[in-house]
Amino acid sequence: MLPADRLSLVQEYYFSRKLKEVAQMNAEGKDIISLAIGSPDMPPSEQTIEKLCEVARQPNAHGYQPTMGTPELREAMAGFYKRWYNVDLDPKTEVLPLIGSKEGILHVTLAFVNPGDGVLVPNPGYPTYTSLSKILGANIINYNLREDNGWQPDFDQLEELVKSKPTASLPPTGGAGEGPGEGLQIKLLWTNFPNMPTGGRACRETYERLVRFAKEHDIVVVNDNPYSFILSDERLSILQVPGAKDCCIEFNSMSKSHNMPGWRVGLCATNPQFIQWILKVQSNIESGTFRGIQLAAAEAYKNDEAWHREFNINTYARRRAIAEEIMTTLSCSFDKNQVGMFLWGRIPDRYENAEQLTERILHEARVFITPGFIFGSNGERYVRISLCAKENKMREALQRIVQLIHNS
Repeated sequence: MLPADRLSLVQEYYFSRKLKEVAQMNAEGKDIISLAIGSPDMPPSEQTIEKLCEVARQPNAHGYQPTMGTPELREAMAGFYKRWYNVDLDPKTEVLPLIGSKEGILHVTLAFVNPGDGVLVPNPGYPTYTSLSKILGANIINYNLREDNGWQPDFDQLEELVKSKPTASLPPTGGAGEGPGEGLQIKLLWTNFPNMPTGGRACRETYERLVRFAKEHDIVVVNDNPYSFILSDERLSILQVPGAKDCCIEFNSMSKSHNMPGWRVGLCATNPQFIQWILKVQSNIESGTFRGIQLAAAEAYKNDEAWHREFNINTYARRRAIAEEIMTTLSCSFDKNQVGMFLWGRIPDRYENAEQLTERILHEARVFITPGFIFGSNGERYVRISLCAKENKMREALQRIVQLIHNS
């Protein structure tokens, strides 16, 4: 028996593979401190947990739920967008709950992209934009994000990529390619602000230019927006731009902003027609989330400014200060204005690549940080430190690295 050909187009997810190695090292008593994964280590708000327990005790709450989500959850999602972003969404037609943004990437790609079509993907960017597009037979066309441009899209390059009419480097049935050429239909542009992994800030001007670009070239722009509450007082959404709903989709996730990564609750917001197309895919793949999780998520959307300030800003600010010390100890340069739950830094020239540094830190200091190459070629000389660890663990990681550097 042989696997499907599409498996040859992707590798096992870096963290899936690397965490097995880390688990083995821990089993050997090496006590690895992980500063690699963006999995919030704090709990949701108390009222969120209470609502989950309350609903779970109800004998009639355990049946199948509508794929499109309960009215309570959709209304809470629309209310969240109105309250924090001043964006009006019809909860019946313009909001679709997701089991996280990762699943949304699958559903949107299936809804809009035929095998062989082109997909514009940021470099560096979230690896799932690339891997799922490849699995589904799309052709990857990378566009650059660069430090000297504040990690914002290079719109001159985007225009050239579209005007050059790239061609598939493989036939539609053969998988995904990466090269420009002639004749390829580009369907989607993936973007992510506030940016992961670079911490680049969301900018109104960038959103406005993305909307114009989408309309001029008949391309759907998907903005992945899970980090706008982390270390930021800015509340920006691409849907704030007039006309954006006509051509844009926005994902938002409770994983980061509400300390609920394992709950798997996110949302997709756009126009009613796009929602119906995505729902057609979603309803054939999954069933509705447990009612208790949906109603508890609706409760979490009521968290007040004080809750968000303590967990999303104050706590991460304290951790960020330690991460900056780690970067400085490693002689990495970084932009202090970046936001989000990671710190992104450029490695010193003496290292051949980022993995040379991260492997040394892992095996000699027993601290796991992420090499930037996994996010694309423009990340090859960068490393990423997660802020999802307790302050005492981050300080211990700092001490181990200081000792390693001192003894070198």
